[in-house]
Amino acid sequence: MRAPLASLLFVLVAAAHAAHAAPLPPAARAEAEALLLRMQASGCEFQRNGSWYSGAEARGHLLKKLDYLEGKGLITTTEQFIAQGASSSSMSGKPYLVRCAGKPVQETGPWFLAELKALRQPQAASGVKK
Repeated sequence: MRAPLASLLFVLVAAAHAAHAAPLPPAARAEAEALLLRMQASGCEFQRNGSWYSGAEARGHLLKKLDYLEGKGLITTTEQFIAQGASSSSMSGKPYLVRCAGKPVQETGPWFLAELKALRQPQAASGVKK
């Protein structure tokens, strides 16, 4: 009888821990949101599962994924958000693509990483650390 009780206790503790997952650190959340705003303002189009969407539609979709991943405690860095939420469809597994005027179509993972590097540049130059 003790083994089932111990198993039940373990499940309850694990569930309580999952319910209180730590939120994304504020600096990482701010970076992720800034990246999504850059996507919206870029004039680029975003492809998800074979259909093209505006930057604003991409931002809306990826913000929902950010909220989900954060709520589940699955990410702690901006890079993790890019890898787990902003690079491919969780439904089909297909990579997301970005199409910007005058540039070749590319996967969103490298696009977001380049934008993240650019976002962090001014901070590095001013001596501000993340």
